[in-house]
Amino acid sequence: WLISTMMIGVYLPLLMIISCYMSNGVGADPGPLQDFYVADQQSKVLVNGYACKDPTTVTVEDFSFAGLRKAGDTNNPVHTKVTPAFVQEFGGLNTLGIAMGRIDYAVGGLNPPHTHPRATEILFVLQGKLRVGFVDSNNTLFSKILEKGDVFVFPKALPHFQENVGHQHAVAIAAFNSQFP
Repeated sequence: WLISTMMIGVYLPLLMIISCYMSNGVGADPGPLQDFYVADQQSKVLVNGYACKDPTTVTVEDFSFAGLRKAGDTNNPVHTKVTPAFVQEFGGLNTLGIAMGRIDYAVGGLNPPHTHPRATEILFVLQGKLRVGFVDSNNTLFSKILEKGDVFVFPKALPHFQENVGHQHAVAIAAFNSQFP
């Protein structure tokens, strides 16, 4: 009886520690089965993005997008133009979990409060001076003035905005961790 009580005293804590380690799960996205999944914009099937284009019809153009070269037209009520490079414009992004956009702001231009329910956004100011900010779930405003070269992150799904507070046109590049934020 003494041996079995002693064994329980030694082995029970050891078994508990081992069971704790074994109950922890590790998760990650599985590795892709193909090198790429260029979006087939014509398909009606939508599973984890767009259906995959036949790899034999994929060209280098599927991995390139020139839409961010030109300044957007800011002649509108908010004096701002967002030019997206999302999967709809750029099929090579399909299933990669990334996207970006160019934002042009006239003087006084505003990218009004909005959210991205599927993505975090990181903003890089190329030109000008922007007031940016977001509001957290405790209704706290986090706001800052950014200048050329500055970077700011907007956490996933939180309301955020940008406003040109400078005396010249402003330009920023936004990147997202979703193909369709």
